Amino acid sequence: MKVLVTGGAGYIGSVVTHLLAGEGHRVVVLDDLSTGFADTIPPGTEFHKLAVHDVARVLTPEAGFEAVLHFAGKIEVAESVARPDLYWHVNVAGTMAVLDAARAARMPRLIFSSTGSMYDAAGTGKLTEDSPVRPRNPYAATKLAVDLMLAGECAAFGLGAASLRYFNAAGAVDGLGERHNPESHLIPIVLQVAGGQRDELLLYGDDYPTPDGTCIRDYIHVADLATAHLLALQAIEPGRHEIYNLGNGDGYSVRQVVDAAREVTGHPIPVTVAPRRAGDAPATVADSEKARAELGWWPVRPDLREIIADAWAFHRATW
Repeated sequence: MKVLVTGGAGYIGSVVTHLLAGEGHRVVVLDDLSTGFADTIPPGTEFHKLAVHDVARVLTPEAGFEAVLHFAGKIEVAESVARPDLYWHVNVAGTMAVLDAARAARMPRLIFSSTGSMYDAAGTGKLTEDSPVRPRNPYAATKLAVDLMLAGECAAFGLGAASLRYFNAAGAVDGLGERHNPESHLIPIVLQVAGGQRDELLLYGDDYPTPDGTCIRDYIHVADLATAHLLALQAIEPGRHEIYNLGNGDGYSVRQVVDAAREVTGHPIPVTVAPRRAGDAPATVADSEKARAELGWWPVRPDLREIIADAWAFHRATW
């Protein structure tokens, strides 16, 4: 299958790109390298350094693409609050450019990188695809907007699409890991403290209604996420838009993550409790039963320590 991967030089996009290439697909990567890295693209892979808004220069009727995996987008929550205009421009208008090009090229399949952070996680139960959504920031709002766009596109024009709502991607595989700057995700921040790149971890709130008072999140290994994309690519059907939650189904608190990182790294990780951050939910844990039932997908690397160990090996190699 000939596949276009937008944002294929980023964290999750690069892992999926390598897996697609390894499975024998003809992969073309489009990325503006604003947050991605050219050295993550598999050798010999066709690469176009372009903004997602220019996707029609690559996704043409003559190119013969059979699928698009759409990762290109902005992902930092704090930045989205400060620059909502940027997030609507890149995440929503950029996706509209992809859909316009796909429609003109009669490209039949699309997999979208969505997010579980849009759910209204008011309680501590597991979240299904039918759980209420209430985006707490412009980043999550733009992801929900694209999910709604895809539903309409599929119904009106026959596209087959799947929105994969990730929970907390983590870990590393084959030298591909998180390289965000600035870093905002818990596990790499904890590992920066362990490695001496930060003095301490700020723990935002220890009085939540959870067993140890800290927020609980569902961490999913990036390799497991990548596998889900290939399974979804085979399963999607014309005219249908499906949503799949992707998570381990187990939640770990911030303190549990810190304790596991201390065990894995053998380093002290100083922690200072800070006030709660606005908008943080007590717990967000995925119910991924739909992905298991319809895609035959389940995490094969669910252990938190293994996830952290893979991330630690990557960070040590790149320091």
